[in-house]
Amino acid sequence: MDLGSWIDLIMCFVLFLLFIYIFASVTVTRLHKVYLGFHFSMMIWPYCQFAMKTVDEPVFQLFYVKAAFVDASLLIAGWIFFTILISGQSQFLKRKFLILLFLPAVFSSLGVILNPNEWFVRPVNGGYVERIYGPIFWINISILVIHALVSLYIIYVALVSDQASRIKSQIMSLLRGILAVTIFLLLDILLNVVLDDYLPVIPGFTSLGIVISAIFFVITIHQDKVFDIVTIAHQDIIDTMEYGILVLDDQERVVEMNQALHPYSKLRPGDRFHMEALLPGTNDAIRTFLDKYREHPDELAEIECLHPRGHLYLSIHAAPIMVSSVRVGRTITFQDITELRRLIDETNHQNTILQERNESLIKVQEELFQTNRKLTKMAITDSLTECYNRHYLTQQLEREVTESREHPFPSAMILIDIDFFKAVNDRYGHLAGDLVICGTVEVLQRLLREKDILARYGGEEFIIYLPDTKETEAVTIAKQLKSAVAANKMSIDNVEHPVSVTISMGVLSITDFKAGQPKDASAYLNDLLKTVDKALYAAKHQGRNRIVSVRR
Repeated sequence: MDLGSWIDLIMCFVLFLLFIYIFASVTVTRLHKVYLGFHFSMMIWPYCQFAMKTVDEPVFQLFYVKAAFVDASLLIAGWIFFTILISGQSQFLKRKFLILLFLPAVFSSLGVILNPNEWFVRPVNGGYVERIYGPIFWINISILVIHALVSLYIIYVALVSDQASRIKSQIMSLLRGILAVTIFLLLDILLNVVLDDYLPVIPGFTSLGIVISAIFFVITIHQDKVFDIVTIAHQDIIDTMEYGILVLDDQERVVEMNQALHPYSKLRPGDRFHMEALLPGTNDAIRTFLDKYREHPDELAEIECLHPRGHLYLSIHAAPIMVSSVRVGRTITFQDITELRRLIDETNHQNTILQERNESLIKVQEELFQTNRKLTKMAITDSLTECYNRHYLTQQLEREVTESREHPFPSAMILIDIDFFKAVNDRYGHLAGDLVICGTVEVLQRLLREKDILARYGGEEFIIYLPDTKETEAVTIAKQLKSAVAANKMSIDNVEHPVSVTISMGVLSITDFKAGQPKDASAYLNDLLKTVDKALYAAKHQGRNRIVSVRR
């Protein structure tokens, strides 16, 4: 190989040295990592140009030609992406723009890779060291030129923007870089493609343009620290804060301050700051703050006070800047809380009014709560006996039968009727009859379990629901209830001797207390109630004061 063939390898080596320099000289952030990947792709073009000339097989030569041009397509798209980042024109980082940016590069790369009908490149003398380019090549070059123009447009937008003065240096480096790579690319096409029949091949033009553009990139990254997040935050964020920031060194000299500090102080960098001059010690709070500020500089100090001008209420916060446990300075923030204080005072006044109103509302709410409790109780209880009413029991039973259960759920119902109750009313009067009903309910409730539900079914009839109860347990409970009621002696005014009654009971034992479908619950319950009612009727028919048990 002649010396000219080594030019591309030299350019690749220079790019590699720049890669190592960036990696070793900066604190690598995420943006640096992305750039290093982009920089690595710059090395592919000159390497492929060199490698193509070192192999004799046409298939490998064609591979390196395609790899170089695919890399060039993606490289120019990546260039625009970094142009946007470095120039600060984030408005171009929209999905539609990025799609328009990378889609042509992808399609041109596909054309290069597929090389249909040799429309991208054809060999000369059986190899690709010398080659003839087709229409896909010129489409590829057109896309590269359009991307270069887009980069120039983004740079123009950055130069006429409000922040142009701050980023002018890095924008100019970008401009030089894009011009270098574009000019050398066009020279390469002109001399080595268009005028190929008239001039000898001059290697390395595009590789040299890539190297020069990379050098401008490296200068921008190293000198302007465009990917340094701390610098970006320092430049853009501190000046947009609404409260004043003052940075002092260990000698209380001003190192830096932001725009928002101007209403409170006319200091400049290098001036000595005196907290006593800003806050004359006119009250105990200020004197305490100043003592802590002077005597304990390694601690936080803060105060809320009036500005000496008398119309601003400030919140001042002084914090030490520590490096390896040594104080090297302070940061002091000044926040105007005048409006906040006014709002607080107004809020306190309104809170006093609201508190008085709330106390009145609380009383009303308590009265409503008690009323609602009474109404709820009235809705589900019997007014005479204060046990549950039939409506409540029906609701509970419907809920029980519609619950999904994995195992059989035994239960029982007991329907009770006071024997010869009409005779009690006829003999002693209806008031006495009410007392007999209430006395009977008291006996029943005293013997029932906490989970059992007793409800008045109508007149002198009552029904008991026994959940999780087998047939033997239900009959035992029924016997206990029957005996207790018979033994109960009730004293009634104007009646000489105590009154006692007996009860007849129908007991229904249910092996699996569950309806087939939720919509069948009401019909299922009606069927159960008819069954237990028949059992009660049988007990009364057999002579009363007895129990008839049936099973479902």
